[in-house]
Amino acid sequence: MSPTTIESILQEERLFQPPDTFSRTAHIKSMEEYQRLYNQAQADPEQFWAQLAEQELHWFQKWDKVLDWQPPFAQWFVGGKLNISYNCLDRHLTTERRDKLALIWEGEPGDSRTFTYTQLHREVCQMANVFKHLGVHKGDRVGIYMPMIPEAAIAMLACTRIGATHTVVFGGFSAEALKDRLLDAEAKVVVTADGSWRKDAIVPLKEQVDQALAGNAVPSVQSVLVVKRSGQLTHMDPGRDHWWHELRADASADCPAEPMDSEDPAFILYTSGTTGKPKGVVHTTGGYNLYTHITTKWIFDLKTDTDVFKGADIFWCTADVGWITGHSYIVYGPLSNGATTLMYEGAPRASNPGCIWDVVEKYHVTIFYTAPTAIRMFMKMGEDLPKARDLSSLRLLGTVGEPINPAAWMWYYQVIGGERCPIVDTWWQTETGGAMLTPLPGAIPTKPGSATLPFPGIVADVVDLEGNPVGDNQGGYLVIKNPWPSMIRTVYRNPDRYRSTYWEHIPPKDGQYLYFTGDGARRDRDGYFWVMGRVDDVINVAGHRLGTMEVESALVSHQAVAEAAVVGKPSEIKGEEIVAFVTLEEGYLPSAELVKELKQHVVREIGAIARPGDIKFTEALPKTRSGKIMRRLLRSLAAGEEVTGDTSTLEDRGVLDKLRS
Repeated sequence: MSPTTIESILQEERLFQPPDTFSRTAHIKSMEEYQRLYNQAQADPEQFWAQLAEQELHWFQKWDKVLDWQPPFAQWFVGGKLNISYNCLDRHLTTERRDKLALIWEGEPGDSRTFTYTQLHREVCQMANVFKHLGVHKGDRVGIYMPMIPEAAIAMLACTRIGATHTVVFGGFSAEALKDRLLDAEAKVVVTADGSWRKDAIVPLKEQVDQALAGNAVPSVQSVLVVKRSGQLTHMDPGRDHWWHELRADASADCPAEPMDSEDPAFILYTSGTTGKPKGVVHTTGGYNLYTHITTKWIFDLKTDTDVFKGADIFWCTADVGWITGHSYIVYGPLSNGATTLMYEGAPRASNPGCIWDVVEKYHVTIFYTAPTAIRMFMKMGEDLPKARDLSSLRLLGTVGEPINPAAWMWYYQVIGGERCPIVDTWWQTETGGAMLTPLPGAIPTKPGSATLPFPGIVADVVDLEGNPVGDNQGGYLVIKNPWPSMIRTVYRNPDRYRSTYWEHIPPKDGQYLYFTGDGARRDRDGYFWVMGRVDDVINVAGHRLGTMEVESALVSHQAVAEAAVVGKPSEIKGEEIVAFVTLEEGYLPSAELVKELKQHVVREIGAIARPGDIKFTEALPKTRSGKIMRRLLRSLAAGEEVTGDTSTLEDRGVLDKLRS
């Protein structure tokens, strides 16, 4: 797509209407129906969520009170009892879905496994009984440090089945990062594997666990359960370490689901903060189960027929289960709906760069949900790989996480979707539990680069630091003005940090608490939200607030630029000066002439105020293992400061070393 076309999209905020055939078959079929639902939820939120909870989930005991809101602490469906594992598995066994595929798994070396709902239920019950054998009781914490294999999801469901709180730690984290999380959660058992496949190499996970636990560094851990995946020689500590396949052989497949209070913790998930200590985000049972269920159903227009050939969806979220996206939209959301969810162990690599599209073709994937960073990577690989595969099964595309730039949105729409698949460009966070701003396919027209409108039941706004709403197309802080079922309940063992981080950054006014997302945004004349990125990713140049995403979008619209990251550098004259880190497309070389050309290109795209003061060329950008650019590190480098804070999520420390030099 040419820069001129991208510029016109940004200026005109062009609407993409959903295909008429899609509109007729969608769950929410029109903008009028969306508006009716939204107004209904805003007028009486408790009735709105209560009605959905009663219709969509199985409860062992109905709640006494829908919402107990003691700002900033919320309790949903107070006194109600349910079980997430039961809602994901057991209730489907009394229907024709019992023989439907629940989980499809594709390993990096090409091996694969499938589980019907009946088979997955059996596996989960067996692992739950193994946990009991290892002394895990309701309320205990279980650490899960696994590759993307079925046993990761099985372990999660087994924990929620018996009332244990799981904390999944991404399998790419270091031993030190693992230790910190296990220590904070006071985990009793750790589930891991001998190793995992990653880009044709074996990652020694069990070895990392041994390092994390060395010298009784995490005294709460009593047992380590090891799944055999790679088959490599593995040290087993007698008395502490157990092979999963050996304990499974004697485990009963009968394990009734434990009735859980709606507000019992379901899991803790650690996010990196600006300090060296990660935050343990706590999500509870009832509200999280409901919100992930209904967002999966409505956002992805989920069709859960029992027969794939009669219209059932194959849902593929490409995230890792170590992240909230994997929790909500690989495991709990799809399975609660009775869908078929797909897990993939691998990643694009030199030996098989087209593996993503091979999987789509092989399993006739219908819904593909991935991150903007991944889309930009796919763009860099070119159009030949996806065009060489049959992607005609796709009917809906999704993006998650950071804002997607319009060029990537259009490439996704044209090359992958063949201009026939709507795109649901969702905004949400670990702390929100599920998508908050999103199109509903068939109902809400989309705009490339905009997350569009709030999900029904979510009241979002853009405000200044005093909490006052800003005008149309004015930059401000994205906030949520009301409690919602899947919201973070607290930071584990640190309620003061929860209060100060999320609810007091913008001071409460007249009893109104605003959830501070940490993201900057603007809202256009149609009420559509444009998320600019983290507020520490908003640059103040001579009194003008510029979102880093806006400048980055302008840079990547130039044919020479593959990827860009923009940060602010302190300036005595302007307050801040823009510094851009740029990765070039193949065939382009760094030069003073190219620097001048790129600066002028940004001026043409945005205006003179956005002209970068400095452009630095780099072979790669520092990213987390989930693909997000760590701009905090780039800001330190641009300012000539020492890099501090938590860097445990950094994928390749070598990138940071090269940038330093």
